[in-house]
Amino acid sequence: MTTTAQTGTDDEPQTGEAATGESAAGSAAGSVIPAVAPTVQNELPAVVGRTLANGLRVDVVARASVPLVELRLRIPFAGAGAAYQADAELLAETILTGSGRYDRVGLATAVQALGGSLRAGVDADRLAIVSSALATSLEPLLALIADVLTSASYPEDEFVGERERIVEETTTAFSQPSVIAREALLRRMFGDHVYGSAINPPALLAEVGVERVRSLHAAGVCPGGAILTIVGDVDPQQALDAVEATLGAWQGTAAAGHPPAPVPTPGRIVIVDRPGAVQTNIRLGGRALNRAAPAHPALRLASTIFGGYFSSRLVSNIREDKGYTYSPRSSVEHYQAGSRFTVGAEVSTDVTGPALLEIYYELGRMALLPPTAEELDAARHYLIGTLALSGATAAGLAGTLSGLSGAGVGVEYLRDHPQALTEVTAEAVQAVSAELLAPTGLVTVLVGDASKITEAVRVLGDVELGVVESA
Repeated sequence: MTTTAQTGTDDEPQTGEAATGESAAGSAAGSVIPAVAPTVQNELPAVVGRTLANGLRVDVVARASVPLVELRLRIPFAGAGAAYQADAELLAETILTGSGRYDRVGLATAVQALGGSLRAGVDADRLAIVSSALATSLEPLLALIADVLTSASYPEDEFVGERERIVEETTTAFSQPSVIAREALLRRMFGDHVYGSAINPPALLAEVGVERVRSLHAAGVCPGGAILTIVGDVDPQQALDAVEATLGAWQGTAAAGHPPAPVPTPGRIVIVDRPGAVQTNIRLGGRALNRAAPAHPALRLASTIFGGYFSSRLVSNIREDKGYTYSPRSSVEHYQAGSRFTVGAEVSTDVTGPALLEIYYELGRMALLPPTAEELDAARHYLIGTLALSGATAAGLAGTLSGLSGAGVGVEYLRDHPQALTEVTAEAVQAVSAELLAPTGLVTVLVGDASKITEAVRVLGDVELGVVESA
């Protein structure tokens, strides 16, 4: 399923000088790297909120740095079955092709006249409308969005053209080893749950008709449970009144959420065969903790120390020391009904076994031994700094607040989470690693030439062949 916004991700790996904080000159012999300055706690954004009679929650933050306004609308859009997910993708891709007042070109022209942008995306949990404009254009922008939400027309000729494009793009995507690896891992982790796939099969997409999408819009594009976040050079009360005036007549109840994601069950190493492949895509995954869990800060630090940024153990081992891969990584990602920890690396076929062994080794080391004080402090600075940077612009703050509110977390997270990170001990990191990062508790998937990698990895565990269905 395509989307304009990522599933909530705690740890975003970086590479290069920006990630390490070093330059070529700074790493020269005899140079001294200055100590990291203390992180300055930014003032907590003042959120002014209102819930409309139709169930739409609106949060507004005044930020007058530039004369712009950013909007993020999250509409609950959970639904069961592969056909529903295909319908939802086509809806998101075609919702802006026409409305009661505009055709596709007319809508785009109207948005541009406001100095704005407007796009839509969907994932397994929500439909997202992302927009921006000159701050003085907030109310007419809201009126355009209201027109789309209440009277999107889905012209059949536009719909058919977009469907053909998406089917072609998706068919191509299923030939990419990184897509195959992601699909194989998610299927192995979550099975038939909706989180068990992130991309719709082309054959299912080709079957979607425009009437199915129109019906889904009527039933699912509703204000109940939706959250609109507005950040920019606006007066909060005036912005709330503008939303009331333009979106107050929008009607409908919230969609039911997904059942909890199943806990991934470790088992055999899964190999998806790509005959002749010159590299192997390595993926590991397991359950993680949501943002409300007391040990969540410790898990974020554990993932970061292990493989969440350029100074991590995984990068040091299989990139810097052994040269097996360019960008190994780990992350903690959140869904509405579950969270997951994942590890990824692309390695040459001939080093698949040794690389997987080193990944297991580093995971085991995290589970058995506490990190050093230096590792813990560096990871803590990195996470606190990246959280601060996420709110440095109006667009970044709008996206951050929208993601938090969608997860049921308030703006206080921006203050409380950095404090929680400073209080995590090395022993707490080791404890959560033992619970969630131990290699024996993770699912392992490899995409590569089975004839060349099977024997090399069989010494690390039992092996089975897997298949990723693309039709």
